[in-house]
Amino acid sequence: MNTLEKNILELLSSDARLGAEAIASMLGEQPSAVKALIRSLEERGAIVKYTVISNGELLDETAVEALIEVKVTPKKGEGFDWMAKQIAAHAEVKGVYLMSGGYDLAVFVECASLKKVARFVSERISTFEGVLSTATHFILKKYKIEGALTERADRSEERRVGKECRSRWSPYH
Repeated sequence: MNTLEKNILELLSSDARLGAEAIASMLGEQPSAVKALIRSLEERGAIVKYTVISNGELLDETAVEALIEVKVTPKKGEGFDWMAKQIAAHAEVKGVYLMSGGYDLAVFVECASLKKVARFVSERISTFEGVLSTATHFILKKYKIEGALTERADRSEERRVGKECRSRWSPYH
């Protein structure tokens, strides 16, 4: 991946609403070149998805989110990939990560209630052959989501500090 592609990804990661024209202007490039690079990044799978990050606490969402630590016996010839794919296939699962340390997979889930999370763990994850143990941690409050503070007053400070940091090292500020 070249420097221009990295810069485009950084800008889109901070604000997925930016259009190719705005990005081109920020980077001193032609809009057609930026559009082509974005399309290429999408086709290669470097850009997986564009999304909105919402603060469910402010929206009175009642969904329950949890982190489930899963210890697994790796499958010969497939390692941990086979289990990660099995777990990821469930709609409740929002993310699956291979981890170092005390457990093998970190599984982030979202369900309608604590009971549904518990049933998901006991009836789905723990029933897979090769699962040695699980530990479930419920998310009680989010202070920062994907690099953005959730508190309104803190976010204006975050933007100010972020601009100061970017101005020191960023090639397009």
